[in-house]
Amino acid sequence: MATIPSSSSFLLFLTIAILINFFLHTHSTTHWQDVQVLKQLKSTINPSLIPQSSCIDSWDFSLDPCDNIFKDKFTCGFRCDVVVDSLSRVTELALDSPGYSGSLSSVSFNLPYLQNLDLSNNNFTGSLPGSLSLLIRLNRLGFSRNSLSGPVPDSVGSLLTLQELYLDNNMLTGEIPLSFNGLKNLKRLEIQGNGFGGGFPELTQLGNLNFLDASDNGFSGGLPENLPPSLIELVMRNNQLEGNIPVGVLGLSSLQVVDLSHNKLNGSVPAGLFAHPSLEQLTLSYNQFGWVQVPADSGLSSQLISVDLSNNEIRGFLPGFMGLMPRLSALALENNKFSGLIPTQYIVKVSDSGTGMGMAQFERLLLGGNYLYGPIPGQFLDLKPDSITVRLGDNCLYRCPLRLFFCEGGVQKSLMECRAFGPIIP
Repeated sequence: MATIPSSSSFLLFLTIAILINFFLHTHSTTHWQDVQVLKQLKSTINPSLIPQSSCIDSWDFSLDPCDNIFKDKFTCGFRCDVVVDSLSRVTELALDSPGYSGSLSSVSFNLPYLQNLDLSNNNFTGSLPGSLSLLIRLNRLGFSRNSLSGPVPDSVGSLLTLQELYLDNNMLTGEIPLSFNGLKNLKRLEIQGNGFGGGFPELTQLGNLNFLDASDNGFSGGLPENLPPSLIELVMRNNQLEGNIPVGVLGLSSLQVVDLSHNKLNGSVPAGLFAHPSLEQLTLSYNQFGWVQVPADSGLSSQLISVDLSNNEIRGFLPGFMGLMPRLSALALENNKFSGLIPTQYIVKVSDSGTGMGMAQFERLLLGGNYLYGPIPGQFLDLKPDSITVRLGDNCLYRCPLRLFFCEGGVQKSLMECRAFGPIIP
C-alpha cells in the first residue's frame, strides 16, 4: 500500500521543485529570452570585424549580461531595467559604430521591453527583420548608414509606440508601405539616401509627425495632396517629383522648413508660401517653375528668412515684393530668366537704410545668370566684400567690371545674347 507523504515532506518537495525550475530558467538576473537575443546578435556579426575594446568584443556570456554591465565584461551596448519578477530586461540596445558587419534578417528581436534599438553607422546587411514587430514598447528605431537592402516590411507599421524611425542611408528599395499609417505616435521619419521609388503615400494618419526627410530617393509622381498636419519640416529634395505644389502643403500651419529642390516640379510658386504664418526656409531650386505668384499683402506678413528659387525657368521681372519681406535675409534667384532692373526694394535691403523700419538686411543676394539690365545701383558700389554676399555676374547689366566683388561671379552676357532674349533689353 502506498503511503501518503506528510505535509512537511510535501512542502520540502515543492520547494525543491520550485528551486530547480528557478535555476533552470532564471539562473541569472537577465531574462533568459533577452540573453538569447544578445547571443544571436553577436553570433551574426563577422568575428573578424569585431575590433578589440568594442562593445560586442566585451560581451562574455559566461557571465550574466545585466549583472555585469559597465564592468570588465559587457562594457557597453545595452541597458537593463528591473521590470518584472525581480528580473532584468534589456530596455536599450545601442551599439557603437566600429563597422560591425553581418545580416540582421535572421535575428529574432524578441525583446518586449526594448525602448531604443540603434545599430546605426555600421555595415549590417540583409533585409529588415520581420521580428521587429515583437518590439511592442519601442520608442526609437535607428538603422542609419548601414547596407540594409530590400523592401520595408509591413510589420514596421505595427510599432504603435514608435516615435522616431531612422532608415536613412541604406540600400532599401520598393515603395513606402501604407502600413506606416499605423505609426500614430511617430514624430520623426528619416528615409533619405535609399532606393525607394513609386508614388509617395499619403500619411495622413500620422497626426504627430513633425519631421519628414525623404530626400535622395526615386519617388515619382506628384506630391501627396494631403500630408500629416503636424509637419514642421518637409524635406524631399533630389527625387523625381512632378507637377504643382498642392494646396494641402499651404495648409500645414506649423510648417517651418520646405526643401523640394532637385525635382521636376513646375507651374507657379504659390503665393501662399510667401504669406505662410510660420514658414522660415523655402528651397525650391533645380526644378522647372515658370513664374512666381505675388501674395495679396506683398509679403509684409511673411516669416521667411531664406528663399532659394535658383536654377528654374522663372521669367518676368524680379519679384519686388520679396524686398518687403521683413525677416528675409537670404535670397537666391540665380540661373533663371528674370529680366528688368534690380528693384528698389532690393536696394533698400542691401543697404542698412531699412533696418530702422524693422526690416532685416540682405546678407546673401544671388541674382547671377539672368537677363537683368541697367546700371549697377549706386548703393551696391559702397558694399564691402566681407559685409554681404552678392552675385550679379552673367547678366546684361551695364558696366559691371570684374574688379567689383559682386561682378566676379562671371562676366556679363554678350549684347547679342541679351537682345536675342527679348526686345525689352536696350
